[in-house]
Amino acid sequence: MLTSESIVRYSAGMDWLDFDTGNCTVARTLGLVGDRWSLLVLREAFNGVRRFDDLHRHLGIAPTVLTKRLDELVRNGLLSRAPYQERGQRVRQEYRLTPVGWDLQPVVIAIMAFGDKHLADPEGPPVRLEHAGCGAAVKPQLACEDGHQLASPREISLTPGPSARAVDGRSGG
Repeated sequence: MLTSESIVRYSAGMDWLDFDTGNCTVARTLGLVGDRWSLLVLREAFNGVRRFDDLHRHLGIAPTVLTKRLDELVRNGLLSRAPYQERGQRVRQEYRLTPVGWDLQPVVIAIMAFGDKHLADPEGPPVRLEHAGCGAAVKPQLACEDGHQLASPREISLTPGPSARAVDGRSGG
């Protein structure tokens, strides 16, 4: 049984240890972006860096590792390749976020917010995200589909979804 430290309430008479995690979407997402370099390449893409040489220089990543990460991100549908050509140079590829890739921006912002809160230099974080419309700081927030802002993660309850399976093989929601 989970302790009182759990932040999520469970419904339908199940707790987290009753769920089979074989089809967990968190695990599947981490399979797409679950290493440091992939997330940093995405961070660069969100900030407009598209070209291999710029990614290599700004990240300080080995070219072979960068090539592998870019290939994986393209294969997984997070980035696409688009040709470009500088005057007098050969045609090269740049990497653009796909709609699926853009869907990860809130995740990267949440990771950044965690780092800003717990890992920033004493003088504060290195960059600040601001709402272009008013200049206020952007921060990740939890909300339900009806638009209610959650004051705490403790307001979340977990219910079985349509593909949930119990550890013993029973179907969930």
